[in-house]
Amino acid sequence: MILAVDKIASVTKNLKLKNILDVGSKIRCEDGAVIVAEVLVEKKIYNQLELPSGRFAALHKGDIIVVALGNRRALKGFVGDVPTKLKVGDVIQVLNLGGVAGICTSENYQQVGHALKVRVLGSVTDKNGEPETIKRVTLFKPATKLATEVPIIVISGTCMEVGKTTTACEIINSIFHKGMLVCAAKVAGVAAMKDCLAMEDYGAYKTASMIDAGYTSTASSPKGSLEITKGAINYLSKENPDYIVVELGDGVFGEYGVQEILADEDFEQQIWGHVGCAHDPMGAVKLAETCQKLGAPLDLFAGPVSDNSVGINFIEKNLKLGAFNSLSNGDKLFPYLLKNAKKKR
Repeated sequence: MILAVDKIASVTKNLKLKNILDVGSKIRCEDGAVIVAEVLVEKKIYNQLELPSGRFAALHKGDIIVVALGNRRALKGFVGDVPTKLKVGDVIQVLNLGGVAGICTSENYQQVGHALKVRVLGSVTDKNGEPETIKRVTLFKPATKLATEVPIIVISGTCMEVGKTTTACEIINSIFHKGMLVCAAKVAGVAAMKDCLAMEDYGAYKTASMIDAGYTSTASSPKGSLEITKGAINYLSKENPDYIVVELGDGVFGEYGVQEILADEDFEQQIWGHVGCAHDPMGAVKLAETCQKLGAPLDLFAGPVSDNSVGINFIEKNLKLGAFNSLSNGDKLFPYLLKNAKKKR
């Protein structure tokens, strides 16, 4: 059947879908499957959908939307999985702003409320009448080896919402204003465009994320997270940038594969600078210890732990590392790395 849809999620951006779509009743329960659904409730918080343009649109009861099935493991958001079976009329939930949907199994109600319920109307179909998937159109393939000598600046953290993207943007901006070419990737986590778009706003020439490899999230495959990261770096390296900034989503102890990335020897060899973000001194200590054990030691700290002199002095005295607040002293991050980064590890 032909359906007119109100809003299309950014997770499907590479398919370049139109608002009039062929929709079929055959549904494949797999990561990346593109689904049409009807919004069943009104929400006052976490009630927006990121569109392929990067703009956010409020969702309302009765809206017909396009989403993609996937997994999520967010400490400060929703936990959910791709359903094992699904038919027209079943109810699932939207798990993130980028339009990843599935069966919600746990939620941080205090911060994001209940997951938005939607009723499945069917699958978007391709030109052959088969269920559509975001894997059909990709910009790069996951890789087992890095094929680049471009220096990589890594941003990792203790958790989501700890200042990683802000830190990445400030470093990108400093590189850009030095007249150098910088590219960036947001890897490990769940699909959305907003962080990559922010990096582009600050001067990144080109960006890449898991969406561009055809994945809605890396929650179900830590190894996949590593290979997506390598694929993204190889893809960006074709632009011959001076640096590639890589933000590792979520936290080192999360379920998106960050530890597997940092522990990989091939990846470690390309790390030129590593910035850690933490909420407090205790988190900073554990993050530094963990990264050291994984073989990717930190060079510098940012995030809320550096909000004032209390945290900064603690890090300088106890961890023997620099610390700068990305909001107030973001312009000092890259110059510090230029002087102090361990170029050979």
